[in-house]
Amino acid sequence: MALLEICCYSMECALTAQQHGADRIELCAAPKEGGLTPSYGVLKSVRQAVSIPVHPIIRPRGGDFCYSSSEFNAMLEDIACVKDLGYPGLVTGLLDEDGEIDMPRMRQIMAAAQGMAVTFHRAFDMCVNPHQGFEKLAELGVARVLTSGQQSSAEKGISLIKELKAQSGVPIIMAGAGVRAANLETFLEAGVEELHSSAGKWWPSPMRYRNTGLSMSTDAEADEYSRYGVEGESVARMKAIIEQYRR
Repeated sequence: MALLEICCYSMECALTAQQHGADRIELCAAPKEGGLTPSYGVLKSVRQAVSIPVHPIIRPRGGDFCYSSSEFNAMLEDIACVKDLGYPGLVTGLLDEDGEIDMPRMRQIMAAAQGMAVTFHRAFDMCVNPHQGFEKLAELGVARVLTSGQQSSAEKGISLIKELKAQSGVPIIMAGAGVRAANLETFLEAGVEELHSSAGKWWPSPMRYRNTGLSMSTDAEADEYSRYGVEGESVARMKAIIEQYRR
């Protein structure tokens, strides 16, 4: 049966995902940045409260995946932190200036994360040669690759996803980006073993008082009074489709 991973941005999201049938959680901060390393407080509390596997993301900033020395050192420190907390896996990814998998740094990542399952995230979708990149990740011993097939959504990238699946059984290919109940069978029929979804929506802030003339964001159009979170019903629908498909 296909495994369902839910991307969560808080303790509340993680508990909701678990309660509604998620098999694993990718734990992040900053949804508008595409996911950044969570704070120590979130990491510690989720580790204590959530019983299904949780893999925190190790990503120091938004934007590209070509990091400075100080950013990379911070990533190694964050890996040591999540390892000390007892997390079974982590999610990360690095590219060099030419869009290749940054092999020297990824070897350091793999050594630092020894004993943990490493997912190479959608930095893969920005690499110059996905087939060659996949072979390099297999050489490193990466457990899985999260990919949309180098398209804006995994549904659009299903052809490359199928090609990568046929290329090798390891790393596992996990389809992500726009995966939802409405298109889940596309991936199940393609034999995709792991599925990644935010299963989320924007929720209104509970604040009654709102200073609508001021924004804390560099984006003047940003809505300060909404937040992104997991919708339990969406998780449950996807889980039911996966279980039904198995029959």
